[in-house]
Amino acid sequence: MKRHPFYDRLRGITQEVVATYGGFRDPGSHIDPDRRLPSREAVVRVLENLSAVLYPGFYGVQHLTPDNVEYHVGALLDDIAADLYEQVVLAAGFEGPDGEETVSGNGAEIARRGRLAETAVERFLDRLPVLRRLLLLDVEAAMNGDPAARSFAEIIFSYPGFQAITVQRIAHELWDLQVPLLPRIMTEHAHSKTGIDIHPGARIGESFFIDHGTGVVIGETAVIGKNVKIYQGVTLGALSFQRDAHGRLVRGTKRHPTLCDNVVVYAGATILGGGTMIGEGAIIGGNTWVVESVPPGERVLYTRTSRAKQRMILERAYGFGEGI
Repeated sequence: MKRHPFYDRLRGITQEVVATYGGFRDPGSHIDPDRRLPSREAVVRVLENLSAVLYPGFYGVQHLTPDNVEYHVGALLDDIAADLYEQVVLAAGFEGPDGEETVSGNGAEIARRGRLAETAVERFLDRLPVLRRLLLLDVEAAMNGDPAARSFAEIIFSYPGFQAITVQRIAHELWDLQVPLLPRIMTEHAHSKTGIDIHPGARIGESFFIDHGTGVVIGETAVIGKNVKIYQGVTLGALSFQRDAHGRLVRGTKRHPTLCDNVVVYAGATILGGGTMIGEGAIIGGNTWVVESVPPGERVLYTRTSRAKQRMILERAYGFGEGI
């Protein structure tokens, strides 16, 4: 250690800090060599290599030719498979199939982690052609929906909304395969880079476009149809949380709204509630507040709540913010 005015005090401070570590049930520490956590750096590396596979020439090596592209993609997929397999094994060791933390691995537990990782990675890789075709529709939706876009390259290189959608679609594939931890690491990485927060559990149809994007929030159980366009500051959130008889949160329920095909949601709109459905072709105006379903084709240019519901919302406003 370097000499400084605190040198003689550090041993005691160190012991006091370590004494606060509470072992297995301490939510703020994880000291278990048999249950290493996934590596955020490795997960980000997987995303970067996947971007190079999904958008060859835009990410990674740029001097590709028809003669070397197959070799290049094959090498990337080899790295992706190895990194992803290792990270899924580690994630499975931290979180079991019921969502609870696992204990240090015995032989059967280690075998379970390996089977989960092998199956998940194989199925994920098999989905890559479908995933790429879906993302190309998103690129086209951005070009068709934004008159400021001059090229597909501009969208792929620079649009934060498209970057967030790319990561969410990757993470959603792993979410559907019941891979723990990694999907959320991926989408929160995209959140930190783009300012767009899309939960990996959200189900999003083809040709989705987020224009500008800053401040968009899309919750776990949101469902979005085809050809939907949303602007910056839009929230698809929960109206409230259900709790059981012991006051604990009830998880896995439909808490976030559904947007049907061809919906447009303008900047700053807030749409809340698992039972709220925005009908096909509806338009939600900017800065509106919607907690009731909207019929197909309707234009909402004001806060869509009854007076009774407005009073109810105001009465519980202090506890409301947690619902997003």
